Amino acid sequence: MKWTSRTFSYSDIGVLQERYNLDLVSAKVFAGRGITDASRIKFYLENDISFLHNPFLFDDMETFCDRILSAVEDKEKVRIFGDRDVDGITSTALFVEELSRLGLETSYTVPLGDEPYGLTKENIDKAVNDGITLAITVDCGISCFEEINYARSKGLDFLVTDHHLPSEILPPACAVIDPKICGCGYPFADLAGCGVVAKCIWALRFAMTDLYKETFLLLHTLPGNGTIIIEAVKLENLLVTDRVSEEVVPGVLSQQNSRLINFLNCNLPVFVLDSETETNLLRKAFPKAEIALCDLRTGFERVIPSVRGKSLFALSERSRFALYSQTKSELDTLIGLFGAWVRACNPSLYKEYLKVTDLVAIGTISDMMPMEDENRIFVKNGFRQLELSSRESLIPCMSIQNLLGKRLSATDIGWQVSPLINAAGRLGQPDIAVDMILSSDRGKALENAQLLVKLNDKRKKLGEDCWERLQVQAKKSYEKSGTKFVMVSDEKIPRGITGILATRLLKAFRVPSMVIARISDNRVVGSMRSSEDFNCHEFLSCFSEYFDDFGGHACAGGFTLSPDKVDGFIKAVEENIEYLDCPGQEATDELVIDTSLSEDQFTLKIMDVVEKFEPYGEQNGPLVFMIENARIENLTSMKNQKNPAENHLKMQISFGSYKWPAVYWAASRKAGEQFNDGDIVDVVFRLGRNWYRNQENIQLTIADMRRHT
Repeated sequence: MKWTSRTFSYSDIGVLQERYNLDLVSAKVFAGRGITDASRIKFYLENDISFLHNPFLFDDMETFCDRILSAVEDKEKVRIFGDRDVDGITSTALFVEELSRLGLETSYTVPLGDEPYGLTKENIDKAVNDGITLAITVDCGISCFEEINYARSKGLDFLVTDHHLPSEILPPACAVIDPKICGCGYPFADLAGCGVVAKCIWALRFAMTDLYKETFLLLHTLPGNGTIIIEAVKLENLLVTDRVSEEVVPGVLSQQNSRLINFLNCNLPVFVLDSETETNLLRKAFPKAEIALCDLRTGFERVIPSVRGKSLFALSERSRFALYSQTKSELDTLIGLFGAWVRACNPSLYKEYLKVTDLVAIGTISDMMPMEDENRIFVKNGFRQLELSSRESLIPCMSIQNLLGKRLSATDIGWQVSPLINAAGRLGQPDIAVDMILSSDRGKALENAQLLVKLNDKRKKLGEDCWERLQVQAKKSYEKSGTKFVMVSDEKIPRGITGILATRLLKAFRVPSMVIARISDNRVVGSMRSSEDFNCHEFLSCFSEYFDDFGGHACAGGFTLSPDKVDGFIKAVEENIEYLDCPGQEATDELVIDTSLSEDQFTLKIMDVVEKFEPYGEQNGPLVFMIENARIENLTSMKNQKNPAENHLKMQISFGSYKWPAVYWAASRKAGEQFNDGDIVDVVFRLGRNWYRNQENIQLTIADMRRHT
């Protein structure tokens, strides 16, 4: 295996250490991973939901909120249309819960049995017959132009929330909220469907306050070198909609020629932190100007104790908001404080809002969204809510999986929670999972959780049976494509496990993989999975003429087509595969090392660095460290239940004054050949907390090891 160390600029390391007060190891990791910009690094260093992007950056968000507010006023009946996977299930539960809280009679529809993904005219007709006047899609709907147009003809309004790649034409809904729409105004495209729902919930709660659509002016004045520097911003829905800065030489610039005076002359209240100080400086700049200022200090100090007795300058020296600002002005601190004040005065926007993050964390991890940007803050807070058991309906599920009282990680969610919820959808019963989450009865939640365990066991059995049956066909396809692609088709594959099988094929062959299954006399479905260097959605679009419907993300796609088109589609893929940009399996495995550690760096404090980069996941893999001149001690073998021929190794790694417990999975054949007990070795490893028999300890997971030369 090839070892490759990440490269970095020492000037970047110095800047990172100085600006963000980072230790050397953390700075090296940030620099090596190319995370040096303030707009990215803040999501690693901050946990506070105040750093989430403002939902009103979505162009359609006001329209979205207005339509729901209208529904609340008119007591309309609302239906949520969701998907059958974990993201769709958590999204559905979140919106049903939220709209019910607002007093709306809210029901939901998720695809049952072999019903297709997304909207169907049959379900639209059912909604109309049930008296539904407003429908909301979650984790679907972005490609349902025809269906939503049909709904409009029936008098049914639609709001679309989705995170899949849009088609060329957007659906004719009242509002469409999807961060992947080019030009939608939102700065982060990789929210999960439940993340999009969470943004809508916050916006809707804000729309219920007196601040909705109100415009505010914030101003700050400070002395310059013989000048007065005045800055002001205009805020609407807590968004900066306009900004002006002016440096005035007293007695030189007239009020008539001042951009700042014109900016303030709009009959809006002007808010400052200290009105007396600000008024005195303004009078020096413009002696005849009459600007009424509203002082925020009393309100701030009532709910933000850290403001008490401090000037804006002093607050800016410590402000986390100013730390990540491009302009680094004191006015940015005031903007951040104003937003924090609004959130603190409205618990539904902060303390109570934290409670939705548990489902957002589960859905985001399950849908394999990049663990970057605000996904990190959602997931970190979601873990905290799950650890606190703030949602009683999830306690039975967490208890069954032995996760209560444990410090959670993305691995715990991905391996213990997601499969249970996912199993319901894969076997055509996603309503069991939705009902479990929404249940107010602990006994009913336990009953549903136990059903999910049974469904998951059944799903695993089906998956193993199909996997064994597909091996020969998969190998032939791989070789036929020139080791660039794998495609299998089998009428006996259940619809619900095509995605699982495609993922297993991707991992086994390390090339884009596709699984096709026939689920009825008139419908065939397929799933596709790929690595980050290949775009499934673009690939499928090359064959759109064969599909009734298709969609997905860059690394995952799905499609439906009629049985009479299957042979033509398979032939078209096989004939064109050599001309398409399909990466083949890499010949050499490469182990990318974040940084090497010296003896004084590899202490118990190294866990502070590891946890700084948590949660790990897509596009943010676990940190990989290297140490040199370490000693193997107490080398023993552990049984590998899945593959007895490849037992695991357990040992201690002695380095400096510490001895670290370590495991090396499926590496028994290397003992005695590549290293022995007592050898001096170089080790590449990941570091984490191991939970065993209610005891937690720090453990190395070895990725590779060599005798030191």
